[in-house]
Amino acid sequence: MNKLKTEAEFREAVSGEELTIAVFKAVWCKDCHFIDPFMPDVEKQYEGRVQFYEIDRDDLPDLCSELYILGIPSFIAFKGGKELIRFVSKLRKSREEIEEFVDRAIAVSDNLAQA
Repeated sequence: MNKLKTEAEFREAVSGEELTIAVFKAVWCKDCHFIDPFMPDVEKQYEGRVQFYEIDRDDLPDLCSELYILGIPSFIAFKGGKELIRFVSKLRKSREEIEEFVDRAIAVSDNLAQA
């Protein structure tokens, strides 16, 4: 997963017309490490349809405050610089739940494109 280190990198990454999912994590977060083993497979599964980026919330606290990132890992789908949907919960996220979120993000993006 491409890691973004600056707000400028983040804004450029989410500003395009392709569907982008930002994954907000932290080094100390056990639930973030739980998803690490299967996320490369999830990325490969959606290759060509979704671009994934990782942001360490501790590296960009002002951005996380602006986006109301309170729990991690948090997943936010963007297109054209606008937030489409997000997946945040206080519970550990399973691969199936993440895939369901990505599928919903694709559906929302496709519906917007048709509108």
